[in-house]
Amino acid sequence: MEEKEKEQDVGRFRAFLNKKDISLSPKVYFVDAMGAMALGLFATLLIGTIFGTVYDLFCDIPVKTYVPGMANVFVDFLYYIYTYAQGATGIVLGIAVAQALKAPPLVLFSSGVVGMCANALPTLITVGDVPKTVTAGPAGAFLCVLVAAEIGKLVSKETKVDILVTPVVTIGTGVLVSMLLCPAIAWVVYWIGSFVNYATTVMPLLMGILIAVIVGILLTLPISSAAICAMIGISGLAGGAATAGCCAQMIGFAVISFRENRFGGLIAQGLGTSMLQMGNIVKNPRIWIPPTLAAAITGPIATCVFKLECTGVSAGMGTCGLVGPIGIFTDMGFTPMSIIGTLVTCLILPAVLSLIFDYLLRRIGWIRDGDMTLAL
Repeated sequence: MEEKEKEQDVGRFRAFLNKKDISLSPKVYFVDAMGAMALGLFATLLIGTIFGTVYDLFCDIPVKTYVPGMANVFVDFLYYIYTYAQGATGIVLGIAVAQALKAPPLVLFSSGVVGMCANALPTLITVGDVPKTVTAGPAGAFLCVLVAAEIGKLVSKETKVDILVTPVVTIGTGVLVSMLLCPAIAWVVYWIGSFVNYATTVMPLLMGILIAVIVGILLTLPISSAAICAMIGISGLAGGAATAGCCAQMIGFAVISFRENRFGGLIAQGLGTSMLQMGNIVKNPRIWIPPTLAAAITGPIATCVFKLECTGVSAGMGTCGLVGPIGIFTDMGFTPMSIIGTLVTCLILPAVLSLIFDYLLRRIGWIRDGDMTLAL
């Protein structure tokens, strides 16, 4: 009898979770939610950065010290987009993650407050003898909103005063979790990012290969490489290597699958995402070799020869909307080195190297016609 009662309780609990759209699925949390977070980053932090770059072309006054009205209406326009798009990052991240979790409206909107808190909550650490204030950033916002939104969904529409209970529970839980977790997350994220960025300056060849290959693979997997790059705060030469690796995957797949997918596939993969090939990769993993080997070559060229730099979400976007190259120009400016380096490592070499490796693998029968056909 006791076992039957336990089974019934478990069944009722599962039914309750299903009713609340709580799946406890790793795919929902680390694929769907992270992908939504990347879109939130794109619509705020990244767009703000792009407009900040355009601002730099038209105004000699640094954007951080600019006061509206000092130049003209167009410069003010660029400044406002830069300022408010970046300022909305935490709020939009929270709403984006909650939306991916299918949160009801009150939980969805309350998650914006949680995202803002977790993204910006300051943590004081000591670097050497120097105190430094850091934040958990997108990583903190992501994890805290996951917890707050799921708990908010549990109480949503369970009382007659839902309009009060749901926001209080969601925001209260999220802020409490932020206070508990964000200091540790900020510390871990800061030191991971610092290690990766520093190691790349010390060992640009080895780290250029590793970062380009790993981040490039993450770009093609159904995981958000942009979100991961933003979470660890990748920057400098490490960001340049990540950009090169992502571009190698997108441009590589675009050109080697041209015979199957023609111009539609070229644009969809070259300016969209190489993730479109995941179904074909599962069928024949060998088609992944050409762009990955190309990334292993272009990564160290970016770090050792052209010394390209990129930061955060831009480093994990590749040629999607040309965000990766734009990110390089944002960090380095429009110099001969940055322009030539971007053209060579992000566009020309990925295409040439991938075609060479693809040709060799086709000769030995590892890749055949039709292996990379997309349903476009």
